[in-house]
Amino acid sequence: MEFSIESLETPALTKAHLADLLFEQIGLNKRESKDMIEAFFDLMANSLVDGDDVKISGFGNFHIRTKASRPGRNPRTGEPVAIDARRVVTFHASPKLKEQVQAQAL
Repeated sequence: MEFSIESLETPALTKAHLADLLFEQIGLNKRESKDMIEAFFDLMANSLVDGDDVKISGFGNFHIRTKASRPGRNPRTGEPVAIDARRVVTFHASPKLKEQVQAQAL
């Protein structure tokens, strides 16, 4: 199934745009479309919060990475500052996605 996003008013693809695409191109009603998009992103977010990786075949992988605390510096004042340990989400594009992006760039 092919989705067209040429009608986007802004260069960003938002959850509202995704819900509209489900409504227009699949035929779900607007409420179902919005609920489905929200459920998808809630499931992804909850998996990441729980420390699980999220893998979407043909698109990429979202990983949780734990960063240790480290010394830093305030760029404005030059004053040393401690940067707390934290967890971050990283994204690695799949080879298929990389190929598609490169094909469009040429």
